[in-house]
Amino acid sequence: MRQKKSQILSILSVIYFLSGAILIIGIISIISLLRVSKIDNRLKTIEKHFPTPQPTKELKISMIKNLFNKDFIHFGDANKKLLIVEISDPSCPYCHIASGYNPEIASQAGERFKYQSQGGSYIPPILKIKKLVDEGKASFVFLYSNGHGNGELASEALYCAYEKGKFWEVHDKLMTNEGYNLINEQVKNDRTSISKLVEFLANEIDNQFLTSCLESKKYQSRLTRDQQLSPSLGFQGTPHFLINTTPFQGAYSFSDMEQEVKKYL
Repeated sequence: MRQKKSQILSILSVIYFLSGAILIIGIISIISLLRVSKIDNRLKTIEKHFPTPQPTKELKISMIKNLFNKDFIHFGDANKKLLIVEISDPSCPYCHIASGYNPEIASQAGERFKYQSQGGSYIPPILKIKKLVDEGKASFVFLYSNGHGNGELASEALYCAYEKGKFWEVHDKLMTNEGYNLINEQVKNDRTSISKLVEFLANEIDNQFLTSCLESKKYQSRLTRDQQLSPSLGFQGTPHFLINTTPFQGAYSFSDMEQEVKKYL
């Protein structure tokens, strides 16, 4: 009788263990499905067709040159033959793909966006643009416009960083997958979350300065100005690039821009 009872208990223990294991596997599967759904939702339109860029007749080169003044984030001057503008939003997945620092989102977006450094064919344009600027071959302007809804506070941080000569350091950190998740899942333009953004950028810029700069709303009006200006530059969505007066509306690979760039080198 005891032996039979022991056998029954053993069987019940196995059943209990298997039930627990099945439950855990089920929970993991649900979490995975939710994560995939979330990724698919934020990138569901990224495979859109990119039209062949054509120079915009309404857009004059003088309008681009006027952006190279102290009130805009810019590198270089208006005297270069090659002038490049990016209209961007740090909360936008398209912009993260174009930045070159978020291979996670790029690989999730489909084969056409898989970075060349990861075995794909996509060349992130911002990395190449920065190289051209550093070599003195191009000048560059960065403007903010709402492309995903959560990038205002992060864009103010970019203006603060530009003031201290730390734009690229802060930009590159924000454009990582970790930065994307922070901006879109925790900060969300909420000024009570400034400390989270400052802590994330602590190795890139002085945290006391950044805290003060963000809390003062010093550059909030610049973001409004950028957004009001963007439609006159043909802006329709982020990221939006201009190679002189030729628009590239979307997360184009630099290989698609290269022929236009070479005209001015």
